Amino acid sequence: MKAYAKAAVEVGVQVVERSVLAPLRKRRYFALAQLNADIAEQVAEVNGGPFRGLPVSRRDLFRDLERPALRPLPQRRYEFATWKKAKVNIDYHVEFDLNYYSVPYRLVREQVEVRATQTTVEIFHNHQRVASHLRSHGRRCFITCPEHRPASHRAHLEWTPSRLLGWAAGVSAEVEEVVDTILRTRPHPEQGYRACLGLMRLAKRYGRERLGAACGRALALASPSYRTVESILKSGQDGQPLPNSRPAPPAPVEHENVRGAAYYRVEG
Repeated sequence: MKAYAKAAVEVGVQVVERSVLAPLRKRRYFALAQLNADIAEQVAEVNGGPFRGLPVSRRDLFRDLERPALRPLPQRRYEFATWKKAKVNIDYHVEFDLNYYSVPYRLVREQVEVRATQTTVEIFHNHQRVASHLRSHGRRCFITCPEHRPASHRAHLEWTPSRLLGWAAGVSAEVEEVVDTILRTRPHPEQGYRACLGLMRLAKRYGRERLGAACGRALALASPSYRTVESILKSGQDGQPLPNSRPAPPAPVEHENVRGAAYYRVEG
């Protein structure tokens, strides 16, 4: 079957070369529109001519056999889409292209599929569409449908703002201030859960003391965010003096050859 199809295609190419291109080979063109017009004229002549030994033409066969079997074109043009598997976070959002899109809160921790086009982001669960959003082309934006939020987060989520603040206060005052800022500056506190849980992971990875120092530095830089704290820890800047802080005075040197200031006092 493949060999037959290949042969049929090659015969079609031969027809185009001999009956469409060959008659135009000696003409010179200075405009693409004129070339296309002449090619269309040759194609129409080829399609209207009868097959060898048959009283019908290609145009006749298309009209009688193929056209009745054609289906109408889709009303909408094909739109390219990107698919991605994702897990719903405890803030009932999924991440796609550095933005966060909400799904019904009952799907927290469920596996879903994200379908994104240039204008739309759709989320599917068990092959059923559960959310659709206009696509955001910003960075770190939360796109949330009000109906996706639970009536009470305490009834459905294991983390609450008070619990997150309690954990942060147990680490250091700097960590507590960063967590408080993250929760207060979000349109909804639960949108800050992702960043707060990220701080918890940093505490496990780098230790609570280093996390406190990094949060203190982030506050001094007026950038109390998870990304800033993570960057400080990765680069080791948490061990450096804070911006605009005075260095500690050097400790006095004690040595038998160092006489000290009292030696130079002049007694009257």
